[in-house]
Amino acid sequence: MHAPESQLSSTVLMIRPVRFQQNPLTAASNRFMADLDATPAEQQSAAARQFDGLVQALSDADVEVIVFDDTPEPHTPDSIFPNNWVSFHADGRVVLYPMEAPNRRTERRRDILDALVRDYRFVIDDIVDLSHNEKRGLFLEGTGSLVLDRVQRVAFACLSSRTHTEALEEFGACMGYDIVCFDAVDRDGYPIYHTNVVMSVGETLAPVCLEAVPDPQQQQAIVERLEINGRSVMPLSFHQLECFAGNMLEVANRAGERVVAMSESALQSLDAAQRTALENSGHIVAADISDIEASAGGSVRCMLASVHLPRLSA
Repeated sequence: MHAPESQLSSTVLMIRPVRFQQNPLTAASNRFMADLDATPAEQQSAAARQFDGLVQALSDADVEVIVFDDTPEPHTPDSIFPNNWVSFHADGRVVLYPMEAPNRRTERRRDILDALVRDYRFVIDDIVDLSHNEKRGLFLEGTGSLVLDRVQRVAFACLSSRTHTEALEEFGACMGYDIVCFDAVDRDGYPIYHTNVVMSVGETLAPVCLEAVPDPQQQQAIVERLEINGRSVMPLSFHQLECFAGNMLEVANRAGERVVAMSESALQSLDAAQRTALENSGHIVAADISDIEASAGGSVRCMLASVHLPRLSA
Protein backbone atom coordinates (compact mmCIF):
# COMPACT_ATOMS: atom_id res chain seq x y z
CA MET A 1 0.00 0.00 0.00
CA HIS A 2 1.46 3.35 -1.03
CA ALA A 3 1.40 6.40 1.21
CA PRO A 4 -1.22 8.95 0.10
CA GLU A 5 0.48 11.78 -1.72
CA SER A 6 -0.61 15.31 -2.43
CA GLN A 7 -0.20 16.63 -5.96
CA LEU A 8 1.47 19.71 -4.54
CA SER A 9 4.55 20.18 -2.44
CA SER A 10 5.16 23.25 -0.31
CA THR A 11 8.94 22.74 -0.52
CA VAL A 12 11.11 22.92 -3.62
CA LEU A 13 14.80 22.16 -3.96
CA MET A 14 16.93 24.33 -6.27
CA ILE A 15 20.61 24.24 -7.27
CA ARG A 16 22.39 27.59 -7.61
CA PRO A 17 24.63 27.46 -10.69
CA VAL A 18 28.39 27.91 -10.44
CA ARG A 19 29.60 27.14 -13.99
CA PHE A 20 26.34 27.32 -15.94
CA GLN A 21 26.69 27.36 -19.72
CA GLN A 22 25.18 25.83 -22.81
CA ASN A 23 25.89 22.09 -22.82
CA PRO A 24 27.03 20.71 -26.20
CA LEU A 25 26.22 17.17 -25.07
CA THR A 26 22.50 17.94 -24.77
CA ALA A 27 22.11 20.14 -27.84
CA ALA A 28 21.40 17.30 -30.28
CA SER A 29 18.16 16.33 -28.53
CA ASN A 30 17.06 19.75 -27.20
CA ARG A 31 15.86 22.05 -29.96
CA PHE A 32 14.75 24.67 -27.40
CA MET A 33 18.38 25.78 -26.98
CA ALA A 34 19.19 29.00 -28.87
CA ASP A 35 22.27 29.95 -30.87
CA LEU A 36 24.32 32.12 -28.53
CA ASP A 37 27.10 34.67 -28.75
CA ALA A 38 27.45 34.94 -24.97
CA THR A 39 30.61 33.62 -23.37
CA PRO A 40 30.42 30.96 -20.63
CA ALA A 41 31.18 33.65 -18.04
CA GLU A 42 28.37 35.83 -19.35
CA GLN A 43 25.96 32.88 -19.35
CA GLN A 44 26.87 32.07 -15.74
CA SER A 45 26.47 35.67 -14.62
CA ALA A 46 23.03 36.00 -16.21
CA ALA A 47 21.89 32.61 -14.93
CA ALA A 48 22.97 33.36 -11.35
CA ARG A 49 21.08 36.66 -11.39
CA GLN A 50 17.91 35.12 -12.84
CA PHE A 51 18.16 32.11 -10.51
CA ASP A 52 18.17 34.41 -7.49
CA GLY A 53 15.20 36.31 -8.95
CA LEU A 54 13.15 33.12 -9.17
CA VAL A 55 14.14 32.10 -5.64
CA GLN A 56 13.03 35.51 -4.37
CA ALA A 57 9.72 35.40 -6.28
CA LEU A 58 8.86 31.99 -4.84
CA SER A 59 9.95 33.00 -1.34
CA ASP A 60 7.82 36.15 -1.57
CA ALA A 61 4.86 33.86 -2.30
CA ASP A 62 5.71 31.95 0.93
CA VAL A 63 6.90 28.80 -0.84
CA GLU A 64 9.75 27.11 1.03
CA VAL A 65 12.81 27.09 -1.22
CA ILE A 66 15.84 25.02 -0.21
CA VAL A 67 18.91 26.10 -2.17
CA PHE A 68 22.14 24.15 -2.54
CA ASP A 69 25.14 25.53 -4.40
CA ASP A 70 26.58 23.59 -7.29
CA THR A 71 30.26 22.67 -7.06
CA PRO A 72 32.88 23.95 -9.55
CA GLU A 73 34.15 20.41 -10.10
CA PRO A 74 33.08 18.21 -11.70
CA HIS A 75 31.75 20.66 -14.29
CA THR A 76 27.96 20.22 -14.51
CA PRO A 77 26.66 22.94 -16.86
CA ASP A 78 23.01 21.85 -16.41
CA SER A 79 22.98 21.38 -12.63
CA ILE A 80 20.41 24.19 -12.42
CA PHE A 81 17.84 21.50 -13.43
CA PRO A 82 17.81 19.05 -10.47
CA ASN A 83 14.42 17.59 -11.33
CA ASN A 84 16.13 15.45 -13.98
CA TRP A 85 18.23 13.41 -11.55
CA VAL A 86 15.99 13.06 -8.50
CA SER A 87 12.38 12.84 -7.37
CA PHE A 88 11.05 12.78 -3.79
CA HIS A 89 7.98 10.84 -2.67
CA ALA A 90 5.61 10.87 0.31
CA ASP A 91 6.39 7.28 1.29
CA GLY A 92 9.97 8.29 2.11
CA ARG A 93 11.47 7.06 -1.14
CA VAL A 94 13.88 8.95 -3.36
CA VAL A 95 14.37 7.97 -6.99
CA LEU A 96 17.64 8.57 -8.84
CA TYR A 97 17.47 8.57 -12.63
CA PRO A 98 19.57 7.57 -15.66
CA MET A 99 20.74 10.58 -17.68
CA GLU A 100 21.60 10.67 -21.37
CA ALA A 101 24.52 13.14 -21.31
CA PRO A 102 27.59 11.77 -19.44
CA ASN A 103 28.38 15.20 -18.00
CA ARG A 104 24.93 15.33 -16.40
CA ARG A 105 25.35 12.08 -14.46
CA THR A 106 27.62 13.68 -11.88
CA GLU A 107 24.74 16.01 -10.92
CA ARG A 108 23.47 13.16 -8.71
CA ARG A 109 24.66 14.13 -5.24
CA ARG A 110 24.17 12.00 -2.14
CA ASP A 111 25.44 14.89 0.01
CA ILE A 112 22.27 16.81 -0.88
CA LEU A 113 20.11 13.89 0.24
CA ASP A 114 22.10 13.66 3.49
CA ALA A 115 21.61 17.40 4.09
CA LEU A 116 17.84 17.16 3.57
CA VAL A 117 17.73 14.61 6.39
CA ARG A 118 20.30 16.23 8.68
CA ASP A 119 19.49 19.90 8.25
CA TYR A 120 15.85 19.97 7.16
CA ARG A 121 14.37 16.98 9.07
CA PHE A 122 13.09 15.15 6.00
CA VAL A 123 12.80 11.37 6.21
CA ILE A 124 14.37 9.17 3.55
CA ASP A 125 13.57 5.49 4.02
CA ASP A 126 14.82 4.10 0.71
CA ILE A 127 16.66 5.15 -2.43
CA VAL A 128 15.44 3.63 -5.69
CA ASP A 129 18.42 3.94 -8.01
CA LEU A 130 17.53 3.55 -11.68
CA SER A 131 20.86 4.91 -12.92
CA HIS A 132 22.11 1.39 -13.73
CA ASN A 133 20.12 1.74 -16.95
CA GLU A 134 22.82 4.07 -18.27
CA LYS A 135 25.04 1.03 -18.89
CA ARG A 136 22.41 -0.24 -21.34
CA GLY A 137 21.89 3.13 -23.00
CA LEU A 138 18.43 3.49 -21.47
CA PHE A 139 17.41 6.83 -20.01
CA LEU A 140 14.65 8.37 -17.93
CA GLU A 141 15.37 11.92 -16.85
CA GLY A 142 13.27 12.33 -13.73
CA THR A 143 10.31 14.66 -13.77
CA GLY A 144 11.52 16.00 -17.07
CA SER A 145 10.72 12.66 -18.67
CA LEU A 146 7.83 12.00 -16.27
CA VAL A 147 4.90 14.29 -15.55
CA LEU A 148 3.33 12.75 -12.48
CA ASP A 149 -0.24 12.65 -11.30
CA ARG A 150 0.88 11.84 -7.78
CA VAL A 151 -2.63 11.44 -6.38
CA GLN A 152 -3.82 8.87 -8.91
CA ARG A 153 -0.31 7.44 -9.51
CA VAL A 154 -0.18 8.02 -13.25
CA ALA A 155 3.03 8.97 -15.08
CA PHE A 156 2.71 10.71 -18.44
CA ALA A 157 5.76 10.36 -20.68
CA CYS A 158 6.65 11.29 -24.25
CA LEU A 159 9.24 8.97 -25.73
CA SER A 160 12.54 10.43 -26.91
CA SER A 161 16.27 9.72 -26.80
CA ARG A 162 16.05 10.67 -23.11
CA THR A 163 12.95 8.62 -22.24
CA HIS A 164 12.89 4.87 -22.96
CA THR A 165 10.05 2.42 -22.42
CA GLU A 166 12.16 -0.13 -20.51
CA ALA A 167 13.21 2.46 -17.93
CA LEU A 168 9.64 3.74 -17.74
CA GLU A 169 8.39 0.25 -17.01
CA GLU A 170 10.96 -0.18 -14.26
CA PHE A 171 9.88 3.10 -12.66
CA GLY A 172 6.22 2.08 -12.89
CA ALA A 173 6.88 -1.32 -11.33
CA CYS A 174 9.05 0.07 -8.51
CA MET A 175 6.86 3.03 -7.66
CA GLY A 176 3.38 1.67 -8.42
CA TYR A 177 2.56 4.04 -11.27
CA ASP A 178 0.55 3.45 -14.43
CA ILE A 179 2.39 4.76 -17.49
CA VAL A 180 0.71 6.76 -20.26
CA CYS A 181 3.21 6.88 -23.15
CA PHE A 182 2.93 9.02 -26.24
CA ASP A 183 4.97 10.60 -29.01
CA ALA A 184 5.41 14.39 -29.07
CA VAL A 185 7.07 16.49 -31.76
CA ASP A 186 7.77 20.17 -32.33
CA ARG A 187 6.27 22.15 -35.20
CA ASP A 188 9.02 20.83 -37.50
CA GLY A 189 8.32 17.21 -36.61
CA TYR A 190 11.33 16.62 -34.37
CA PRO A 191 10.85 14.66 -31.13
CA ILE A 192 10.45 16.83 -28.03
CA TYR A 193 13.13 15.95 -25.52
CA HIS A 194 11.11 16.11 -22.27
CA THR A 195 7.47 15.62 -21.34
CA ASN A 196 7.46 18.55 -18.94
CA VAL A 197 7.72 21.06 -21.79
CA VAL A 198 4.58 19.52 -23.34
CA MET A 199 2.34 19.37 -20.27
CA SER A 200 1.86 20.03 -16.59
CA VAL A 201 -0.55 18.48 -14.08
CA GLY A 202 -1.88 20.54 -11.19
CA GLU A 203 -4.62 19.72 -8.69
CA THR A 204 -7.48 20.67 -10.99
CA LEU A 205 -5.90 22.04 -14.19
CA ALA A 206 -3.62 20.41 -16.77
CA PRO A 207 -2.07 22.62 -19.47
CA VAL A 208 -1.16 20.40 -22.45
CA CYS A 209 0.11 21.13 -25.96
CA LEU A 210 -2.07 18.62 -27.78
CA GLU A 211 -0.85 20.04 -31.12
CA ALA A 212 2.51 18.41 -30.34
CA VAL A 213 0.95 14.93 -30.16
CA PRO A 214 0.34 13.87 -33.79
CA ASP A 215 -1.50 10.62 -33.03
CA PRO A 216 -5.22 11.34 -32.38
CA GLN A 217 -5.57 8.17 -30.31
CA GLN A 218 -2.68 9.20 -28.08
CA GLN A 219 -4.20 12.68 -27.74
CA GLN A 220 -7.48 11.11 -26.68
CA ALA A 221 -5.76 8.81 -24.20
CA ILE A 222 -4.02 11.77 -22.52
CA VAL A 223 -7.19 13.84 -22.30
CA GLU A 224 -9.35 10.95 -21.06
CA ARG A 225 -6.86 9.96 -18.37
CA LEU A 226 -6.59 13.54 -17.14
CA GLU A 227 -10.32 14.20 -17.16
CA ILE A 228 -11.29 10.92 -15.50
CA ASN A 229 -8.91 11.91 -12.70
CA GLY A 230 -10.60 15.29 -12.27
CA ARG A 231 -8.36 17.60 -14.31
CA SER A 232 -9.58 20.20 -16.77
CA VAL A 233 -7.34 20.24 -19.84
CA MET A 234 -6.08 23.65 -20.97
CA PRO A 235 -4.82 23.34 -24.57
CA LEU A 236 -1.58 25.10 -25.44
CA SER A 237 -0.39 26.12 -28.92
CA PHE A 238 3.00 25.39 -30.46
CA HIS A 239 3.94 29.03 -29.88
CA GLN A 240 3.07 28.73 -26.20
CA LEU A 241 5.02 25.48 -25.93
CA GLU A 242 8.03 27.23 -27.46
CA CYS A 243 7.67 29.94 -24.80
CA PHE A 244 7.74 27.20 -22.12
CA ALA A 245 4.09 27.59 -21.11
CA GLY A 246 3.95 23.80 -20.66
CA ASN A 247 6.89 24.00 -18.27
CA MET A 248 5.03 25.35 -15.26
CA LEU A 249 4.65 23.77 -11.83
CA GLU A 250 1.84 24.05 -9.34
CA VAL A 251 3.05 24.06 -5.74
CA ALA A 252 1.64 25.09 -2.36
CA ASN A 253 2.85 27.80 -0.01
CA ARG A 254 3.19 27.42 3.73
CA ALA A 255 -0.46 28.41 4.19
CA GLY A 256 -1.54 25.62 1.83
CA GLU A 257 -2.53 28.05 -0.93
CA ARG A 258 -1.85 27.08 -4.53
CA VAL A 259 0.97 28.81 -6.38
CA VAL A 260 1.58 28.40 -10.12
CA ALA A 261 5.27 28.95 -10.94
CA MET A 262 6.34 29.76 -14.49
CA SER A 263 8.66 31.97 -16.48
CA GLU A 264 7.78 35.47 -17.61
CA SER A 265 8.02 34.34 -21.24
CA ALA A 266 5.52 31.57 -20.55
CA LEU A 267 3.13 33.98 -18.83
CA GLN A 268 3.33 36.52 -21.66
CA SER A 269 2.45 33.84 -24.22
CA LEU A 270 -0.91 33.06 -22.60
CA ASP A 271 -4.17 34.63 -23.68
CA ALA A 272 -6.61 36.30 -21.29
CA ALA A 273 -8.81 33.21 -20.86
CA GLN A 274 -5.81 31.01 -20.08
CA ARG A 275 -4.50 33.50 -17.53
CA THR A 276 -7.90 33.60 -15.88
CA ALA A 277 -8.01 29.79 -15.73
CA LEU A 278 -4.58 29.73 -14.10
CA GLU A 279 -5.47 32.51 -11.67
CA ASN A 280 -8.52 30.49 -10.66
CA SER A 281 -6.16 27.57 -10.07
CA GLY A 282 -3.67 29.49 -7.96
CA HIS A 283 -1.54 32.60 -7.45
CA ILE A 284 0.74 33.03 -10.46
CA VAL A 285 4.43 33.59 -9.75
CA ALA A 286 6.45 34.46 -12.86
CA ALA A 287 10.13 35.34 -13.12
CA ASP A 288 12.31 36.40 -16.02
CA ILE A 289 14.70 33.53 -16.73
CA SER A 290 15.02 34.21 -20.46
CA ASP A 291 18.81 33.78 -20.50
CA ILE A 292 18.54 30.40 -18.77
CA GLU A 293 15.85 29.34 -21.24
CA ALA A 294 17.96 30.39 -24.23
CA SER A 295 21.20 28.81 -23.00
CA ALA A 296 19.87 25.52 -21.68
CA GLY A 297 16.48 25.00 -23.33
CA GLY A 298 14.67 24.52 -20.02
CA SER A 299 12.49 26.68 -17.82
CA VAL A 300 11.01 27.07 -14.35
CA ARG A 301 9.60 23.59 -13.84
CA CYS A 302 12.99 22.08 -14.76
CA MET A 303 14.62 24.17 -12.03
CA LEU A 304 12.32 22.91 -9.25
CA ALA A 305 12.56 19.50 -7.58
CA SER A 306 9.40 19.09 -5.48
CA VAL A 307 10.15 17.65 -2.04
CA HIS A 308 7.24 15.38 -1.07
CA LEU A 309 9.14 13.47 1.63
CA PRO A 310 7.68 13.06 5.12
CA ARG A 311 9.16 15.47 7.65
CA LEU A 312 9.81 15.30 11.34
CA SER A 313 8.26 18.02 13.46
CA ALA A 314 10.58 20.61 14.94
